[in-house]
Amino acid sequence: MTVSSQPDMHFAQSEPTSLSIGEAAERLGVSVHTLRYYEREGLLNVPRTEQVQPSRSAQRRYGESELELLRFLLALRATGMPMGLIRRYMALVRLGDGTVTERRELLVEHQRAVTAQIAALGNNLKAIEHKIGKYDLLGGCAPGSQDVAAPVPATGTTQGAN
Repeated sequence: MTVSSQPDMHFAQSEPTSLSIGEAAERLGVSVHTLRYYEREGLLNVPRTEQVQPSRSAQRRYGESELELLRFLLALRATGMPMGLIRRYMALVRLGDGTVTERRELLVEHQRAVTAQIAALGNNLKAIEHKIGKYDLLGGCAPGSQDVAAPVPATGTTQGAN
């Protein structure tokens, strides 16, 4: 089975229908500043319109391929991948098919890190739920009631109810 880097080459071409930077930012749920940052970091090469007037600069135009690439890069960032690794990934993409194995290894390593984070968060959530259960018992509050923050009577012991 041959794996091509072509699907990763989203920045190579843009579709005829395109969005301004503001429209792209709105569609992706990020700021215009974020999109400019990704471009400055060399992660994205956004096609620009022809310069119509000498006093005006050419405008960025985002097509579906740029949006798709940005969604992926934003997902990597949201899962904690450092910008240095994201830059490394994109550098490998630009080098072409000969880097598919290295790109895959980079993503598998990040997948492992994200999976470990999820497991740790799950354990931390269990600890929080356990503590909430203790407070529910101490305060006589029914789970989910409005009275969860009610003070514990002075005669009761609060030891171990941190």
